[in-house]
Amino acid sequence: MATQTPHNNDSIRQPLTPEEVSPEQTAAQRQAIAEGHPTINPGDAEQPNQSLEEKSQQVAVNAPDITGDNIVVPTYFVVDDPEEGQKALHHVNDAEEISDVIRQARTDENGDRQWR
Repeated sequence: MATQTPHNNDSIRQPLTPEEVSPEQTAAQRQAIAEGHPTINPGDAEQPNQSLEEKSQQVAVNAPDITGDNIVVPTYFVVDDPEEGQKALHHVNDAEEISDVIRQARTDENGDRQWR
């Protein structure tokens, strides 16, 4: 499995900065927080019926951190699986698989870990 690459013309581009998050999504998350006391961030909710492209645009976090920098965390991380093609991994429920992808990205062609 590999993470998305910027050189791949058919790769999906996920929002990674506050400016890339749709205003509608930002407003919906703020409204959900204001209307109740959610036990989870509204952006964390899984959407199994969404397409890969829709999932790639869903944002779990779009808020300032303790330093004041605005942090954007996608709800789903899109990865390339050699057997399944591109698929969306949920940032909480598929955390172990996401970690496996990251570990694979840090190994060379012999499977030796590369520390940078």
